[in-house]
Amino acid sequence: MRLSAAALVLSVISVTPALAQEASDRPFEGATVTAIAGADLRFETRFVYGGQLGYDWQRDGTVFGVEAEATGVADSERCYAHITSPTAPDRLCGKAGRDLYIGGRIGRVVGGSNLLYLKAGYANVRSDFSYQDGGSGTNDYSGSDIWSGVRVGAGVEKAVGRNVLLKAEYRYSDYAEGYSRHQAMAGIGLRF
Repeated sequence: MRLSAAALVLSVISVTPALAQEASDRPFEGATVTAIAGADLRFETRFVYGGQLGYDWQRDGTVFGVEAEATGVADSERCYAHITSPTAPDRLCGKAGRDLYIGGRIGRVVGGSNLLYLKAGYANVRSDFSYQDGGSGTNDYSGSDIWSGVRVGAGVEKAVGRNVLLKAEYRYSDYAEGYSRHQAMAGIGLRF
């Protein structure tokens, strides 16, 4: 019985450094929660903010991941007057709403703590609009459109210790009706 207990203790002691070494060899593996912010570069630069959830698998120097994201655009409402004629009192307003994304990424570890990656996936954006005729109101209307499309991007992620990550990326989203977005984003997150 004493021999079995001693063998068990020795096996646990010998495996523990190997497990610790394996975890430190994969700084880009596990679940992530990231706060992101940046600039929407379409027409006028606007502030974009949101959050991202993800999970990565690291095999040697290659990383495969999935991610889901929700963002919004600050101060995105734009209004235009005199739509039907130069003297008409009417007004048309549009506002970018929430933007959802789900996709995958693949990357390569460089220098042990840096990840260069490419991403692609499905994007879905909502846009709200309203029209006021400026008169009786009989022609006023409002509504929203939801457009689906594809997002592609490239970025770099830095592992700061085992649990903190910093990232910067550029991405392009192409939606229906010829609407597209160019965004430059940065993030700080936690890896579990």
